Amino acid sequence: MCGIAGFCSIKADYTKEYQKWNHVLDKMKQALKHRGPDDEGELLSSQVGLAHRRLSIIDLSRGSQPMTRERAGCSYTIVYNGELYNTSELRDNLIRMGCLFKTHCDTEVILVGYIVLGVEFIKQLNGIFSFAIWDDNSGTLCLARDRLGVKPLFYTVLNDTLIFGSEIKALFEYPGFTPRIDQTGLSEIFGLGPARSYGSGVFKDVSEILPGHVLIYNNSGLHEAAYWNLISAPHEDSYAETVEKTSYLLKDAVIRQMISDIPICTFLSGGVDSSLVTAICANELKKQGKQLETYSFDFVDNAKHFKSNSFQPSQDRPFADIMVDQVKSHHTYLECDNLDLADNLYHAVDARDLPNMADVESSLLYFCKRVATRVKVALTGECADEIFGGYPWFHNPEVMTADGFPWSRNLATRKQLLSDDLLSSLDLDGYVQAAYEKSVAETPRLYGESKTEARRREIAYLNLKWFMVTLLDRMDRCSMYSGLEARVPFADHRIIEYVWNVPWELKSPNGVVKGLLREAGKGLIPDEVLYRKKSPYPKTYNPDYEKLLGNRLLDILTDPNAPIRPLVDEKKIRSFLSTPSDYGKPWYGQLMAGPQMIAYLLQINYWLEKYRITLV
Repeated sequence: MCGIAGFCSIKADYTKEYQKWNHVLDKMKQALKHRGPDDEGELLSSQVGLAHRRLSIIDLSRGSQPMTRERAGCSYTIVYNGELYNTSELRDNLIRMGCLFKTHCDTEVILVGYIVLGVEFIKQLNGIFSFAIWDDNSGTLCLARDRLGVKPLFYTVLNDTLIFGSEIKALFEYPGFTPRIDQTGLSEIFGLGPARSYGSGVFKDVSEILPGHVLIYNNSGLHEAAYWNLISAPHEDSYAETVEKTSYLLKDAVIRQMISDIPICTFLSGGVDSSLVTAICANELKKQGKQLETYSFDFVDNAKHFKSNSFQPSQDRPFADIMVDQVKSHHTYLECDNLDLADNLYHAVDARDLPNMADVESSLLYFCKRVATRVKVALTGECADEIFGGYPWFHNPEVMTADGFPWSRNLATRKQLLSDDLLSSLDLDGYVQAAYEKSVAETPRLYGESKTEARRREIAYLNLKWFMVTLLDRMDRCSMYSGLEARVPFADHRIIEYVWNVPWELKSPNGVVKGLLREAGKGLIPDEVLYRKKSPYPKTYNPDYEKLLGNRLLDILTDPNAPIRPLVDEKKIRSFLSTPSDYGKPWYGQLMAGPQMIAYLLQINYWLEKYRITLV
């Protein structure tokens, strides 16, 4: 995995001020150093500058970037962030077409495939990626992103110059482009956050390449087009065939994503998703005479303070123990204390460039830092719940008739702490509703589908386009900020394409949550884990943590220069802090309740201060 950045202007000649623009490239590159601590490179020509930071995983000695290849007298250069899982097949096909290769890395496969087949080659890629390819002959820059948006890619246009980067922070290293936020951005933060509208970078004039899209920039302007979309079609396989194919796709995705020239590990919570990924990895490594490393996460004294609720019915440790005994992995239990959890709230903003999932994010960042001291590649169980219908809102009859995002159905908690001036200037309810209705309208329809199935398809689409993307953003930023590559086998587009069209009665047979996945995983993991009731990523229940956050927020309220003060109501916040939190009623997702609201406000204040954001 890596970090990429650059700029392009068809009207420019950067070589006339080579030192200046090379310095800009270097600053953009250094802003992404955490994404690639092993190597770096840049290219500056008359119309384009490309920068790269590398985390070496495959072909450690020959995969340096930017990488340039020539064909028929024309020059092409790529900077690439990601991992392909069908590299060998693609390379073999290109060799049969007469192509020659100098390395074994996937970077060269993408570049050569693009040179020979053009943009259409992207449709053949199975992996997670974002890249930029400069065609020097035609003066064309091509930016592309993987189908699910696992790897980030942001951009802006300033004075006919296209500026891009793996993370937003790289854009602000370009001269004249500064952090600003307008009412739309504030509506994103306070209405939709920690999610954000797809395509939006929240900061004014910052956009992202949409998942499954290609953006072309040349003399004719800027053009973005989709190369992949979900397609709704009748499901014709029997239940037995559906289970068999799901099982095959899962095993194949995991095995493909184990590819690495360095050791790998898995994140093992003890839930069905991470346990299936872990079991498949462990079995494959055993064939090679190797032992898998696994990691579990929790919080200091959580066993003492844990409170069971409908969203988090049980703790993970007993089930993780069962899996460790089953697969005989080399296992490490990691714990985070209150102070590390609170301090990493700010580092999580540094990593994401935005306020985010509060301690749900800061804890993952802390754990990724710890894991990265021992390994560089981790496979996770992320995305299974969105694909197979694992969240509570898939099974709640009220959601079927509700008219809004199922993971954030009530804005009251968010709005109760905001200032009257801010509330009067923002139509948060209208903004959120418009975002929801836009996505519902985009849902790929299936002719003849019942009203109930059509609604389930809408809910599934919302989860794939919104909730899953938020979690993928979290995983990418937390892992890459720590120099760790996190892979997500469930996000294999083949799995998503197939399961998307599986009817609900096959996904959840006899009302069994994620019944299809559990049936496909039979024999891989013990039944007590396979049929365990869903419990999400852990959070702390220590009341001292909430007190720590509250005191920090009170300190901010006493600072007349705190940037968040004009946006919130001090009296409302003090009243909120004096009221015991309800951990069982989240305002976002399954985990973000009272303490996470306090943490989110702390992050917003830090974000406004750190980036010196101008409100416009």
